[in-house]
Amino acid sequence: MTDGFLLILKGLQVTVILSVLSSVLALVAAFLAGLGRLSPSATIRMVASAYIEFFRGTSLFVQLFWAFYVLPLFGIALGPMEAAVLALGLNLGAYGAEVVRGSVLAIAVEQTEACIALNMTRYQRMRHVILPQALALMLPPFGNLAITMLKMTAIASLISLPDLTYQAQLVRNQTGQTFLPFAIVLVIYFALSSLIKFSIVKPFERRLAVGADRIETPGA
Repeated sequence: MTDGFLLILKGLQVTVILSVLSSVLALVAAFLAGLGRLSPSATIRMVASAYIEFFRGTSLFVQLFWAFYVLPLFGIALGPMEAAVLALGLNLGAYGAEVVRGSVLAIAVEQTEACIALNMTRYQRMRHVILPQALALMLPPFGNLAITMLKMTAIASLISLPDLTYQAQLVRNQTGQTFLPFAIVLVIYFALSSLIKFSIVKPFERRLAVGADRIETPGA
């Protein structure tokens, strides 16, 4: 079982890399599409909405298979890692886009009116006033999406990416044991989810909360 444990550790490394890369792509896609839906340009709004509705309205399983098996038919050949990052990142980015849009819209309209009165451009309003406040609202749902992303990486085993789930299946085939390898993987997923929640999301939430308090009480 020692060799099997080493295989699972290798799968852990692949899962972490896949989660990080997919999260970066999802974050970029979320902000581009979320802010795109708020754009004054009808074309940009239409493109952003089409992206969001498509990836939210179709199966991640099918999207993954398209990225890995269908895109090569159009001359775009992706390895298992690249295909998994593309499918996961774009899928979760579509959900994150609605978080971005909703958080921006949640900022009081008086803030925008005050910025307009100060003759600030749209970019300046977003960069210096709206987005800094909206980030505090985005962080909790983004944290949930990051944990969801981690758990969804298991689907990459379907295209032979040697992640945690794939390696657990390999150990099961080699040793005939089912309970132990999948129990180990279960504990690892839970530990990683807890790490994201308590070591990354919660500290950022507290930091943003302190920043918000300072804005509301300048003399504090």
